[in-house]
Amino acid sequence: MKVVTAAEMRQIDQDTIEGIGIPGIVLMETAGSAIVRVIEQHYPTSQRVGILVGKGNNGGDGIVIARQLAHAGRDVHLFLVSPPDSFTGEAAINLQIAKRLTASFGLQAAPKGGLQIEVILTDAEFKSNANIANCELLVDAIFGTGLRGTVRDPIATLITTINDLSIPILSVDLPSGLDADAGHPLGPCVRADRTITIGLPKRGLLVHPGAELVGKLEVVDIGFPEQVVNAQGIKVNWTTAQQVSRWLPPRPSSSHKGTYGRVLVVAGSTGMTGAAALASEAALRAGAGLVTLTTPKHLNPILEGLLPEVMTLPLPETASGSLSASATSAILEFAEKTKSVLAIGPGLSQHPDTVALVHQLVRENQEQGIDLRLVVDADGLNALAQAPEIISLLGSEAVLTPHPGEMARLTNTPVSTLEKDRIRTAQQFATDSGVTLVFKGAPTVTGFPNGDVWINSTGNPGMATGGMGDVLTGIIAGLMAQGHSSETAAVLGVYIHGFAADRVAEALGMHGLIASDVLKAVPAAIASLTQ
Repeated sequence: MKVVTAAEMRQIDQDTIEGIGIPGIVLMETAGSAIVRVIEQHYPTSQRVGILVGKGNNGGDGIVIARQLAHAGRDVHLFLVSPPDSFTGEAAINLQIAKRLTASFGLQAAPKGGLQIEVILTDAEFKSNANIANCELLVDAIFGTGLRGTVRDPIATLITTINDLSIPILSVDLPSGLDADAGHPLGPCVRADRTITIGLPKRGLLVHPGAELVGKLEVVDIGFPEQVVNAQGIKVNWTTAQQVSRWLPPRPSSSHKGTYGRVLVVAGSTGMTGAAALASEAALRAGAGLVTLTTPKHLNPILEGLLPEVMTLPLPETASGSLSASATSAILEFAEKTKSVLAIGPGLSQHPDTVALVHQLVRENQEQGIDLRLVVDADGLNALAQAPEIISLLGSEAVLTPHPGEMARLTNTPVSTLEKDRIRTAQQFATDSGVTLVFKGAPTVTGFPNGDVWINSTGNPGMATGGMGDVLTGIIAGLMAQGHSSETAAVLGVYIHGFAADRVAEALGMHGLIASDVLKAVPAAIASLTQ
């Protein structure tokens, strides 16, 4: 699903109205109707509904919602937080309709199933209004994507007031006070229990801190033509279950282990056997046909006993128990012969000789024209950070999976700067370096060399524990081995990883969720998505 900026959304709206000929008043009515259906589904018993509307199109949507809820038998109180004569366009038309349907334009209590309109414009009116406090549901339609600058009083006071009430809040399109693009509050911001965004999700709804303010997010389709959306050349996408399902075809009955490819995992060192084991098993759990783990010789007996389904390739080691640079030729020869995807980094260590191994693998893979597909994580990334010039040698089929600290080392940029705009960070690195970048975090953002970006929609705070990244590395490598492109495997792997973790959290809770729990849940997660 495409993800838009405020400017892109305005252009889609304008092109639909002017180019296609669907009137704005029709789009507004459709949006209001769609949101009313959501209210009926999720808030069937909330009889007294307060709808707070501003003078723009967001407020116009709110007026349509008020009218339709009243028609359906709810007691609706429409609060105008802008002067009535400031409403323009379709919002003004809908306000006039609402006035004509209202028995009185005053302060009396609305009859059952009626619509009452009240103008409230001052701090004192916001703080003391009993009609707001007596509602069972509040609909926030104050500001939409057109908000510019900081939210100031009296609206700032109103937002603070309703946030302090113990009343569910449903925001129309986005919580009022939120920057639609950056996801940062522009002063006081509505803290919604549910946000119903219209047409397409906005960037600010999916990135933090905005994602923490939207509550449960739903997208309602109001009929923007596909050709109008496509004409915008939108580069940012949101990964949905429907998209993932299309990327996961059923397995043919005539297939065998060779059908699903091979992965060679270059990982592990003394004290870090768990990382190697998690990545290797994750590749199998994701569906790879065969997985081999290169291991320092002295660790081979341990890992053979730990991973009965994984083959091992014991290789020369350093004095500290990590893989030696002298293992380079054996790794490349094995990977080229078996046509394996190479997963490099989990628990590898930062021993200088092991760092040299990573550098040599990348250089010789390129110089010798072997063209192995690589997934690089953890200490593999730390090795690249020591020689950033070789990143350009990775090739367009490579996937890098840094967390913010690793990303800071790769780019020599403070984490705080990188986190200000996760979308731009992933997009710029991927296009500049010519690789697929999985920028792990909340949310994980995947950038492609062509500038496309995918924002992940799964995962939870229970994943903030050791070993999760090792599992993700194995999943992505396992998907690549099965023939998925690096880009598709990265987006798929991130989604499946988070989806499996969500299923575990639902069953066990987030506290104490560990990487091996997610690892075990991967096959069932994939099965659920394919069904």
